[in-house]
Amino acid sequence: MEPRILITGASGFVGRAMVARAASQGIATRGVSRSPLEPVTGVDLCHIGEIGSQTDWSLALRDIDVVVHLAARVHVMSDRSENPLAEFRSVNVDGTLNLAQQAVAAGVKRLVFLSSVKVNGEVTLPGRAFTEAMPPDPQDAYAISKYEAEKVLVALGRRGEIEVVIVRPPLVYGPNVKANFAALFESVQRSRYLPLGALDNRRSLVGLDNLIDLVLTCVTHPRAANETFLVSDGQDLSTSELVRSMARAAGVPARLVPVPIWALHAVAAFLGKTDAVKRLCGNQQVDISKARDLLDWRPRLSVDEGMRRVVLGHQQHEEKF
Repeated sequence: MEPRILITGASGFVGRAMVARAASQGIATRGVSRSPLEPVTGVDLCHIGEIGSQTDWSLALRDIDVVVHLAARVHVMSDRSENPLAEFRSVNVDGTLNLAQQAVAAGVKRLVFLSSVKVNGEVTLPGRAFTEAMPPDPQDAYAISKYEAEKVLVALGRRGEIEVVIVRPPLVYGPNVKANFAALFESVQRSRYLPLGALDNRRSLVGLDNLIDLVLTCVTHPRAANETFLVSDGQDLSTSELVRSMARAAGVPARLVPVPIWALHAVAAFLGKTDAVKRLCGNQQVDISKARDLLDWRPRLSVDEGMRRVVLGHQQHEEKF
């Protein structure tokens, strides 16, 4: 018998797609969001206020077997908060612990927590991908809050109060993706010249469909209990290879100019974009051997197919407007 699942953050980029996928697979699904959602066939939707230490989850948790916790305070561009870490902790740590404790009281058997590869760190050395066994090295307020949330959940799992599964994705892309990935895709689609042709770095990405597939595997797989998993498409790319994949999917030429990396860093420093260029130029690889070996999980979609779905989603969005 399939478990009854609660998906938090159901109005978000990952949440919308996960709710739709779970429902299409016949899984009894309840989606929780802070904003109204369009009806989804076979899904019980409910709204909840701000997530924190006082949030009442009792109605949402009724008759639920597994919680998939996606809702979080994510990166806030130009954050003007006087204490960003406190703001992240309020939602990502206190809010998560509150949900988990209420889930235990409601008899929920398992909680799957979407964390971040940023818990591992920001960059990897060539040939040394992140693994789950490596010491965590969170470096910003968001990553620190995610790591602290992991720790409070792991403590509950060790006490046998609830089974906990942690999933750490790298950059997630898919239809209607936002932020830096969307900006890069837009530049490629418009056939703009990009100074990225000299880059030979390696980065792991995960397509939305592959991420959802692993999370739903973790909902039911008995060997996932109280484990942490890294996830990716299993196909690491340089930034220039990523641009070429985008261009193939969009049916446009990849206009890459081989600008030396030192020049990119110099221009970035002048423009105040150092962190963005570090991400474009640096390495961040993850090893998904644990998910392959323990769960017998494999990424179903290639990067090229994932990019094709990004293009299709973009086209469908434009047709609506």
